Amino acid sequence: MSISEPQFSLRLARDLRDLQAAQRLRYEVFVEELGGTGPLVDHENRFEADEFDPFFDHLLLIDARRDTPEFPGVVGVYRLLTSEKSAEMGRYYSESEYDLTPLRSSGRRMVELGRSCVHPEYRGGSAMLQLWNGLAEYVLERDIEVMFGVASLHGTDPQAFRQSLSWLHHHHLAPDDLRVTALPPGRLDMNLLPAEALDRRTALSEMPPLIKAYLRLGGFVGEGAFIDRDFNTIDICLIIDTARMSERHRSFYTRKQEPAA
Repeated sequence: MSISEPQFSLRLARDLRDLQAAQRLRYEVFVEELGGTGPLVDHENRFEADEFDPFFDHLLLIDARRDTPEFPGVVGVYRLLTSEKSAEMGRYYSESEYDLTPLRSSGRRMVELGRSCVHPEYRGGSAMLQLWNGLAEYVLERDIEVMFGVASLHGTDPQAFRQSLSWLHHHHLAPDDLRVTALPPGRLDMNLLPAEALDRRTALSEMPPLIKAYLRLGGFVGEGAFIDRDFNTIDICLIIDTARMSERHRSFYTRKQEPAA
C-alpha cells in the first residue's frame, strides 16, 4: 500500500505479532482511555480481543520509530471483514446489535468496518487520512460496493447526544433498501427531538470526527441506535454505498483504477 510520509508504513497484519500490536493499541484506546471491556479482553497483557479477530483483516498504520523488539510500532488500526470471511465466521460483528437483512439480501460485495482507532499522539495529523487511503485501496482491490459498521458516541446517556442522534435520524437515515434496524434489548430510538428543535452546529459538535467523515462521504445511518454498556458507548450503524456517493467522493475510491498517462 502506498503512503506519502516516509516515517509511516501501511499494511495488513501478517502474523500474530502484528495482530497483537493492533490489539495492544485497541486496549490503550478502548479499554484504558474509554472504559470498555469484553469477555476476551486480556487485562494482564493489555490486549483488546474478541472472537472475530481471526476472521478480520487488520489494516495497520506503523511508525517505525516506535518499533520495539516485541511489537511493530502500530499507531493506527482499522478492522475489515469481507462478505467471504463473514460467511466463514457465520455472521458479522454488527449482527449482535443490528438486523442486517437489507444488506445481506442485496447480494452486493460488502466489507464491515470496525475498531478504528489512532494513538492519541497522532490524532489531528495525517494518521486518519493515511488509514482512509489504505481503506480506499482495499475497497478497490476487492470490488467492494457497500461499506458498513458501527461507530460510537462515547457514553451511554442518550440525553447527552439528543441533538446529534436526532440530527442523524432526521437528515441521514438510510434508504429503505439499506436501512438496517437496531435490535433489542439495547435498541434506542434516535428520534429524541423534532426536526424543528435541532441546531446543526450543536448536533455536529457532539459527533466524533469519524462519524462526520463518514457523513461527508455520503454515508447513511440505520434505524435506531444501540447502547453497548460493555464498551460504554452508544453505537450507530453507518452505511456507505459507493454507487450513491457524489462524484467528488466516489473519485477517492476510483482514481487509482485510472490508467497512468
